[in-house]
Amino acid sequence: MNHPVAEPPGRHAAAGGPGRLPLWCVAAAFTAALALCIGLGGFRPGQAPVSAEPEAPPPVSSLPAEPEPEPEPQPVVETVRFSATGDNLIHSKIYQQAAARAVGDAAYSFDYCYANLVPFYSDFDVNWINQETLCTDELAPSTYPCFSTPGDCARALYRAGFRVFSLSNNHTYDKGASGIAATLRFWASMPADVVTTGLWRGEADYGTIPLHTVNGVTIAYLSYTEHTNGIPRSSAMEANVLYTSQTDVIEQQVRQAAQLADFVVVGVHWGVEDSHTITDAQRTLAQQLADWGADVIVGTHPHVLQNAGWLTAEDGRRVFAAYSLGNFLSTQSKKDQLIGAVLTLRLQKTTSPDGTVQLEVLDPQLHPTVTHYGAGKSDVRTYLYRDYTPELAAAHGVRANDSDFSYDYIRAVAQQYIDPAFLDLS
Repeated sequence: MNHPVAEPPGRHAAAGGPGRLPLWCVAAAFTAALALCIGLGGFRPGQAPVSAEPEAPPPVSSLPAEPEPEPEPQPVVETVRFSATGDNLIHSKIYQQAAARAVGDAAYSFDYCYANLVPFYSDFDVNWINQETLCTDELAPSTYPCFSTPGDCARALYRAGFRVFSLSNNHTYDKGASGIAATLRFWASMPADVVTTGLWRGEADYGTIPLHTVNGVTIAYLSYTEHTNGIPRSSAMEANVLYTSQTDVIEQQVRQAAQLADFVVVGVHWGVEDSHTITDAQRTLAQQLADWGADVIVGTHPHVLQNAGWLTAEDGRRVFAAYSLGNFLSTQSKKDQLIGAVLTLRLQKTTSPDGTVQLEVLDPQLHPTVTHYGAGKSDVRTYLYRDYTPELAAAHGVRANDSDFSYDYIRAVAQQYIDPAFLDLS
């Protein structure tokens, strides 16, 4: 007897169309659906599942945030941009010109002489100059061989940017005791930021070292002269120079200055006039000054250029010496006397986090200058060589006596006597 074979429900429905399922199938399907609903939390098609428990928030760390690391201490660098200028030698043609240019209540106007260099000096923190002639408002002006210069000249230099004036040279005693007294009163009347050096009120004053602090750097200024044209110091003089032969006093001053200041600048009026050759005496004293504590040595007096270079002090320091910067302003008549130079450099003080200090003289350069005047030594003024022109050189009054003077000649002199490592013609 054959028994019918039961087909799977699905297959049966697909093959035979709608039909009734057996009760046991219906019950089984209901039970399965109920179980599924319970397991899915009441899920219905088209509805997102709902979690039985709310999702926990992300954990929050209970540890404190890492602090930012402290920056490493850095060295402190302080710098002074320094310039030094040669002989400001005021002949009669210069102060006569200044009188003719005066306006208003002023008796003299010297600004014209220096106007071309004002932008240059404005780039420096300290501008030093050798004031070759006595400045005073009390004495009548006079020229070679015994000079006296109107105080308006120094005031013009101040307006041009100069603050440090060396007063020790062969013309300091030109007017005797009255000249010393008058110039002391004049410089005392200048603004408080003016520093002078080279005059001392006797032996009791030798320990007074002129100091100047700029940009956190302290500079000491000293200056000396080889001679005073045979004019001796008189007992009536209120102040005196120190001669380069007084090495015991100079050594004491330089060593003291090195203890008081970061840098020591020493001006020395020395050498042979109109000679480009550095003497043995100059070299010997320069090395002594370096060994005693000088950092920069500025030479004046020859009225022409002499070379410059590094010295090594006995303690290992590098010391820069410019042996002669030549004339800055004058009406001298020899062509080489009309060519000078401005020394520029940086004085840098570096203080490390542990308190140690490093002091350096950096980037010395010499920038040639030209004193220009027209026919009859008129319209006297100074130019940087970089601002001078062949046309001006061709019109220079000195060519009446020396036709060799030219733009190219100026360049050749600078190149001949200044080490190319330090010469800046641009």
